[in-house]
Amino acid sequence: MPENPFDSIEDPQLSPFLKGKSDQTLALLKGFYTACANLTPVAIRTTKSMISIGTPSGQVWVTQLGKNFVHIIFPFKEPYHDNLCFTKIAQVPGQQQYNHHFRMYQLDDVNEEVTVFLKRALIN
Repeated sequence: MPENPFDSIEDPQLSPFLKGKSDQTLALLKGFYTACANLTPVAIRTTKSMISIGTPSGQVWVTQLGKNFVHIIFPFKEPYHDNLCFTKIAQVPGQQQYNHHFRMYQLDDVNEEVTVFLKRALIN
């Protein structure tokens, strides 16, 4: 597995997001990236306000790095209401896209159920 890009807060693409974040939040972000990379090779891209972790066929968006959590959006073409991991599911206005909101507080929050959805988002 390649080196975790979140190991260095000096990366010019990532430093605006990582500077000043708690050790707990950085550990969660690294853990989430590792979970993604264990499924398939992934690339990191950034916008002004979000970090994308993705493949040519799909991606997830890190939208918030809190004091003790990481907020991630899984975009799907249909809503998956029957789950215990998403705190909110919202349709993007005017599109056939449903954003599934996942908030990670502990490394083991990326459990079997989350991994199934992560595979769907990144590989399918």
